[in-house]
Amino acid sequence: MGRGKIAIQRIDNRTNRQVTFSKRRSGLMKKARELAILCDADVGLVVFSCTDRLYEFSSSSMKTIIERYQEAREENNCRFLNPISEAKFWQMEVATLRPQVQNLQNNNRKLMGEELSGLTIRDLQFFQSQIEMSLQSVTKKKEQLLAEEIIQLNKKGIVLQKENVELTKEVNIAHQHKIELQKKLSGESTSGDGDQASGSSNKVPGRSTAYDASEHINLALSIERDADE
Repeated sequence: MGRGKIAIQRIDNRTNRQVTFSKRRSGLMKKARELAILCDADVGLVVFSCTDRLYEFSSSSMKTIIERYQEAREENNCRFLNPISEAKFWQMEVATLRPQVQNLQNNNRKLMGEELSGLTIRDLQFFQSQIEMSLQSVTKKKEQLLAEEIIQLNKKGIVLQKENVELTKEVNIAHQHKIELQKKLSGESTSGDGDQASGSSNKVPGRSTAYDASEHINLALSIERDADE
């Protein structure tokens, strides 16, 4: 379980405030030391606690760093207060960066296989090694991206497979319901046909009986008529 974020505001509890100060001061000192070592930077760090206790770190002499800071601060203030000095500063920056840009462009053309005339065997071997290293980096990055893509596709395939299984189950259930419904409908149809057949067999004798009675009545009437005559 990760730690919860704390609000960036003054800690009221004195004990907690002192503990937080000690931890974060140590982390800040560590970062300053790493910055100085990894980047060959001249780092100076000064911290005063709430009790006016001094903590400091310097990659070289703290006095030298403070003097450099003051000189740079004065130079920057003068440069930006004087437009002419500022323009000269940027002209110097452009003059310094232009050869570097040209050198990078020349190296880039040579890496692309252009303007190779005048190069020695050692120069060609150097550019070849640079190209091979670049190719290895590109190949490694491509393989990494392909592996990540394969992992994502496998995950999607598993999800689709599960969905396919669920859909197959639903189709089977629907098919079973259809079969049961057809059986019910077939049973009701058979029962209805039987009722109609029994009803028709009962009605035929009834009609025959009524017909016979009518014949007897007609016959009796004809006999009485003959007797009267």
